[in-house]
Amino acid sequence: MTTTTFTSPNGFTRALGSVWAWIRKVPAVYPVFLAIFIAVGMLNPRYQDFDGIMNFLRRASPLAILAIGEMMVLASGGFDLSIGSMVTMVVLVSSLLLSNDPSRATSAILIMLGLGVAIGLTNGLVVSYLKVPSFIATLGMMLLVRGGALYWVGGAPKGYLTDNWRQFGRNYIEGVPILGRVPIALLILIVIAIISYFIFHRSNFGKQILAIGDNVRAAQLSGVRVRLVRVVTFLICSVFAIIGGIMIGGFGGVNVTIGTGMEMQTIAACVVGGVMLLGGKGSVPNVIFGAFTMEAMFNLLNLLGLPKPYKDAVQGLIIIAAVAYVALSTRRKR
Repeated sequence: MTTTTFTSPNGFTRALGSVWAWIRKVPAVYPVFLAIFIAVGMLNPRYQDFDGIMNFLRRASPLAILAIGEMMVLASGGFDLSIGSMVTMVVLVSSLLLSNDPSRATSAILIMLGLGVAIGLTNGLVVSYLKVPSFIATLGMMLLVRGGALYWVGGAPKGYLTDNWRQFGRNYIEGVPILGRVPIALLILIVIAIISYFIFHRSNFGKQILAIGDNVRAAQLSGVRVRLVRVVTFLICSVFAIIGGIMIGGFGGVNVTIGTGMEMQTIAACVVGGVMLLGGKGSVPNVIFGAFTMEAMFNLLNLLGLPKPYKDAVQGLIIIAAVAYVALSTRRKR
């Protein structure tokens, strides 16, 4: 007597369900970036080879560094709108300090980092101790820094950025095994990303940032030093803005308008990376790919021949959609 065994579909269904559950856990920023980058590669074959990908990463790395710093502040429930003006300050003031002398590059970079520390401390102290809303405090700092930088240089760029100063943003390390050449900017991003990951995801300080962004009062009652943590987040954000500004000046050169709108680009990159604008949520890897997604989107708009206002409109739509999503989520929880 022959018996026929039928395999139950339950095993396949469970496997399919497990795969779907895993896919749902993948943050949306990764497939979105992949789709946009593929579209860019189809429109411009230059992005289909390794050199094109490395060039893309070289240009996207500064925005990713700025976004990591902004994420620290956003996750704590604040805003930092002074990032763009710090980029402007770095480029304009450095060109003046260098005075076309390569030997002054190190001192110019150290001065910029010192100014970044001062600006970050000022933002943090004003927000934490004077109780000024971060949006207002950093908006004022944005105007102060940009106006001060333009006044310092006399309203126009002075000199140029020397090659040894610009190397961090535009040069490559040649002869890397397998990879061939790797942008210095990408290596800087990797180092900063690793440090930031351990600070934000593996240290008690990162947990305190998220606790403050989620519920300030509860964080205070649990012993979190809210003022100190907020000051440090603004400090980190400003230092990262200076580093990103050095890299942007490296491949962008001296321009009065450089840095304009960068604060909105970084916030949009954070939103795409899943950061909650009201605080309490953030991820370093997701934010990095949020910045990559924004850079790929800008490239796509350029390849389609769309003017700059479309770029601004896309950023605005992303921010509005994020705020609307947070508002709807809050209502549902209530």
